[in-house]
Amino acid sequence: MVYALPGQMYRYEHGLTAAEQRAADIGAGEAAAALRDLRLRLGHTFRLRHRARSARGAADAMTASVRVLPGVR
Repeated sequence: MVYALPGQMYRYEHGLTAAEQRAADIGAGEAAAALRDLRLRLGHTFRLRHRARSARGAADAMTASVRVLPGVR
C-alpha cells in the first residue's frame, strides 16, 4: 500500500496498528512457508540426481577395475 509522505512519516514514527501488524505477520509467515517448501523440493530433486550419477560412476569404476585385474596377472 502506498501512502502520502505525511502518512509514511507517521507510520515510521508510530509503527503499525495491531491489524496491520497481524496482516504483515501472516504475509511473512506464508512467504516463509512457500520458500521453505520450494527449498525442500529443489533439494530433493538435486539430491536424487546426484545419487543416481554417483551410483552409475561407482558401477563403472567396479567394471573398469575388474577389466584391469586379468591384465595385471
